[in-house]
Amino acid sequence: MSSLTIHDLRKSFGAVEVLKDINLEARPGEFIALVGPSGCGKSTLLAMIAGLESVSSGEIRIDGRLVNDVAPRDRDIAMVFQSYALYPTMTVKENMAFGMESRGVPKADQEKAIARVASLLQIEPLLRRKPAQLSGGQRQRVAMGRALVRDPKLFLFDEPLSNLDAKLRVEMRTEIKKLHHRVAKTTIYVTHDQIEAMTLASRIAVMHKGVLQQFDEPQVIYERPANIFVAGFMGSPSMNFLAARTASLDGAAAVALDLPEGESVLPLPTGTKPQKAPGQPVILGIRPEHFTVAHRAQPGQTALGRLRLPVEVVEPTGSETMVVLRAGDTEITARYEPADAPKVGQTADLLVDMAKACLFDPVTEARL
Repeated sequence: MSSLTIHDLRKSFGAVEVLKDINLEARPGEFIALVGPSGCGKSTLLAMIAGLESVSSGEIRIDGRLVNDVAPRDRDIAMVFQSYALYPTMTVKENMAFGMESRGVPKADQEKAIARVASLLQIEPLLRRKPAQLSGGQRQRVAMGRALVRDPKLFLFDEPLSNLDAKLRVEMRTEIKKLHHRVAKTTIYVTHDQIEAMTLASRIAVMHKGVLQQFDEPQVIYERPANIFVAGFMGSPSMNFLAARTASLDGAAAVALDLPEGESVLPLPTGTKPQKAPGQPVILGIRPEHFTVAHRAQPGQTALGRLRLPVEVVEPTGSETMVVLRAGDTEITARYEPADAPKVGQTADLLVDMAKACLFDPVTEARL
């Protein structure tokens, strides 16, 4: 198993800087997801790791070896593309063998590698077919198989599931996770889908406008986002943001919201030390699942605030119901148990789990 270290990496196209001081490290066998909106630089970073793009400054090391000027074929990596990139005139077996033939691997070794990988991916019945005879999911398995037969130091995935329908995407996500557990290879996986990143990765690098916003374990990023961008990007539906100000309630730290119905003061967890004097503006972040109704509150649960808000939209999804409520000039989304969901036009009486809430600085947008 191999490591990947990226230090102070920059990339410019002319006067346009698309990557700025990227620092991250993938430990041996780790699965790293690069996630962010279109144009954030994640695919450019992957291309630089692969050697398909040059480095403007900084370092890329694989197993401690500096590879900035090493040709892609000499980096011992394998890449799976969004478009599959299979040769249409070749069979599945020929596609998988092509790279090995180019490197002069003996036929007997080729046969062993193809048999091993075909069994691993359960594509033995497809070996004589051509890409046009395969479904999207089967083509993606073949593309992964072509990478696996090389037994590389690093696997690089560039949005491999984006061409698949929703159901197949979920199935292939599970297959990729199983595959990683089996082969235990260091993997860098680019996606714009934060659900993919959360379910697959051991750590996630969230990128925005060429800057690495946060690099941590999925649950840490979800529960303790570094800033408003990360908080809003990770999670579906995304975190709700409300303009608030610091306050006190019974001598303890709290935040206050100005709503059409009047001021609502929400307590912060016991022991919270306010980083701003009372009356200072903050942004209150609350995830949809951190709202609840009174009878769902856990015994002994503390730091519960109360909000009464008008209901504007109700969206049943089967196992849960999303409710859009109006908080002054802001729409917020709450996740309900279907049996508890209010109706449009009603006023919802909600409890807010302030122990799970986040506060952000309205100027820097960093989490307080």
